[in-house]
Amino acid sequence: MQKMRVPSNRNSFLFQMYKEVEMSKVNYLTEEGLEKLRKELDHLKSVERPAISKMIAEARDKGDLSENAEYDAAKEAQGMLELRISKLEDLVANARVIDESKIDTERVQILNRVKLKNLKTNAVVEYMLVSESEANLRENKISIATPIAKALIGKKIGDIVEVQVPSGLMKFEILSISL
Repeated sequence: MQKMRVPSNRNSFLFQMYKEVEMSKVNYLTEEGLEKLRKELDHLKSVERPAISKMIAEARDKGDLSENAEYDAAKEAQGMLELRISKLEDLVANARVIDESKIDTERVQILNRVKLKNLKTNAVVEYMLVSESEANLRENKISIATPIAKALIGKKIGDIVEVQVPSGLMKFEILSISL
């Protein structure tokens, strides 16, 4: 896994974020993203967990557990659910809501919208850099852990960025940075 480039200004907000990410599993989220995770966690605990417990009880009532496919399927579903709940609890516990007033548009950082020009095809795309849990390519939100986002972090308008992706080397010019 490729490491993020350490920002040079040690007093910058970006540097402080970088250090927290490197030192722990801090998850930077928007207020909206954190609320979405909390709602999903609540739904899994209050609706899905009781439903699976009921499925297990019904399957158990059908007799011999050693040959009961319904019981096995319900137990497997329970394991998957508990894993998802555990992951969401970790995400929420380690979440830091980003103060948008501290986000600068002089250099690329998390929560910035970045307009890029592909220098090979001249196509213009715009991405918003977000945490892994908020990434959604349909909404042009890419994770800060992606190769493109890693290459963009700390760059300024007008910079040419080379990104190594599975399909080869891509070159982008940064056209704008906004919130």
